[in-house]
Amino acid sequence: MAPAAGPPSAALAGAGAPVWVPSAERVARANLTRFIRDHAPFAPDYAALHAWSVARPEEFWAAVWRFAGVIASERGPGVPPWDAVLDGGERMAPPDPVLGPRWFRGARLNFAENLLRWRDERPAIVFWNELGRQRTLTHAELAAEAERFAAGLRAAGVVAGDRVAGFLPNLPETVIAMLGAASIGAVWSSCSPDFGVGGVLDRFGQIAPKVLVAADGYRYAGKRIDVLDRVRAVRARIPDIARVVVVPYLDHRPDIGDIPGAMRWDEFVSAGASEPVGSAPEFARLPFDHPLYIMYSSGTTGLPKCMVHGAGGTLLQHLKELTLHTDLTRDDRIFYFTTCGWMMWNWLVSSLAVGATVVLYDGAPLAPRPEILWDMAEAEGVTVFGASAKYLALAEKQGLAPGTSHELSALRAILSTGSPLAPASYDYVYTRVKHDVHLASISGGTDIVSCFALGNPIAPVWRGELQAPGLGMAVEAWDDEGRPVLGRPGELVCIRPFPSMPVAFWNDPEGARYRAAYFDRFPAVWRHGDWAELTDHGGLVIHGRSDATLNPGGVRIGTAEIYRVVEQLPEVLEGLVIGQEWEGDVRVVLFVRLRNGLTLDDALRERIVRRIRDEASPHHVPRRIVQVSDIPRTISGKISELAVREAVHGRPVLNLDALANPGALDQFRDRPELAM
Repeated sequence: MAPAAGPPSAALAGAGAPVWVPSAERVARANLTRFIRDHAPFAPDYAALHAWSVARPEEFWAAVWRFAGVIASERGPGVPPWDAVLDGGERMAPPDPVLGPRWFRGARLNFAENLLRWRDERPAIVFWNELGRQRTLTHAELAAEAERFAAGLRAAGVVAGDRVAGFLPNLPETVIAMLGAASIGAVWSSCSPDFGVGGVLDRFGQIAPKVLVAADGYRYAGKRIDVLDRVRAVRARIPDIARVVVVPYLDHRPDIGDIPGAMRWDEFVSAGASEPVGSAPEFARLPFDHPLYIMYSSGTTGLPKCMVHGAGGTLLQHLKELTLHTDLTRDDRIFYFTTCGWMMWNWLVSSLAVGATVVLYDGAPLAPRPEILWDMAEAEGVTVFGASAKYLALAEKQGLAPGTSHELSALRAILSTGSPLAPASYDYVYTRVKHDVHLASISGGTDIVSCFALGNPIAPVWRGELQAPGLGMAVEAWDDEGRPVLGRPGELVCIRPFPSMPVAFWNDPEGARYRAAYFDRFPAVWRHGDWAELTDHGGLVIHGRSDATLNPGGVRIGTAEIYRVVEQLPEVLEGLVIGQEWEGDVRVVLFVRLRNGLTLDDALRERIVRRIRDEASPHHVPRRIVQVSDIPRTISGKISELAVREAVHGRPVLNLDALANPGALDQFRDRPELAM
């Protein structure tokens, strides 16, 4: 179906020349150039390569497997380690309990084995926090630590398919625990320690982990924050947890005596040391789609959805994105500012499979001093620097000019995601950070644990645009009638299968929630929920979410998590939350309807803020809280967040006939509180 053209959007106005063009030398030595030469010599450019990758997925993904050197059980010389690359052909959402097509049927591999393939003395992990560099692990040391943790899990009775959950800061132990769990086929799931008890229970309570790994606390903006009370509460509310492993981070010997089944990290790995040699294989090689990660939706309309990602699909997709789109090699040092509750942590850690050095940072990005991340980048010789779009905007507002204040000769790429990167941030990077750097704005999601659009290291960067759809990703923008559009916004869709689709949702045996999440709007076509525009340059512009999910500062959160907290307050009858577009980002705005006779004052605002911070997370705290007397509802009785969002932004609200009380929208238009 040929895409329909439309008028150019304002986002692209004035785009006359690229803001960066790779040198001929850079293009010649790129991984992508070598991939084209070895596997697709018929492709004269990226557009042709992408067209082949989506038209002939069996050939393309097999080529990625070979190019990346995936480790799997072999069947003999010249025999591929799989029976078929793709079963199911074009099927995207079959009407059976088996969700989506099956990739690499018959292949058996282990995710951790692929990440731990390098056993030398090169640094694998460098760990920083707000106090500076804390620890370095070589590839050999990392492999040994992961093996020790795996032995501890086996000694605790953990077997393939059991869940191991991490309530952890971004520590080396978080990576070690994940690799140890994956090496025996256990399923890893994690969330950040700034979540309140309710947020943790909403997630881990659904998956019933056998082991909970938690730190005693974390540091943020110069503060020490103890979380052991939250660990105690979570352990008490999830009876399936048989063992709690506590990482001493704030204190050498935290008091954990009153936590049932708790052991310190060193005790846990020592318990596994008595395991007889040879009692279990070093790595359990399992089917390609064996569960690796459980990740979570934002919880917009209730409990978060538990998305199960397979080991093979995650590995292959990440290797493609890291080697071909990011041009990562063994000589790189890659950093991404992330917590272990965001999919970018999973993505970052996969860099170990390439043999690169992963630089971890735990703490605030602009504290104790605004330049802390650039200090780290200079000291460690970071070559690939990743952060949210919001961080880059804040760095500019802070007056940071790392290009003149720091020695960044090693830096060759800057990655940005979490929210659309504003055109002004492209200017900031190229004028204040480094003029010769590959700036790659990338976009995907937890749903696919990867990207739909990302960088192209052998092509120009255009201001305000993501460079290209990912190889193997049949990305289009569709209008309401399901027709492809070019040059104007539409629903971001993917029309053909890809390996990192979730293999299932947890506790969704018939697949009803899975299909409803992505395929309810356009049957057999993945609708991602982003509002996107395909450009004449072959790139994309992401205009934001097309649904009600909130994304302040690049942290994806859901309204239901806020409602649950706010509506427990006796003064509040109900609330409504939206994301307001503000200064190149999104800020959370909470509207509250109070009991008759009550007025929203500073004391009540402070109590609302405190409760949300304590019971959800700091990311959920609204920037504005506004009182209203009525909240618009659909005829079926559901509050209409999308209608309010449009009204707040001064845009027309479509389908007013669906609202039972459309007059309520008048309270949300032209509010002076939302203009500052």
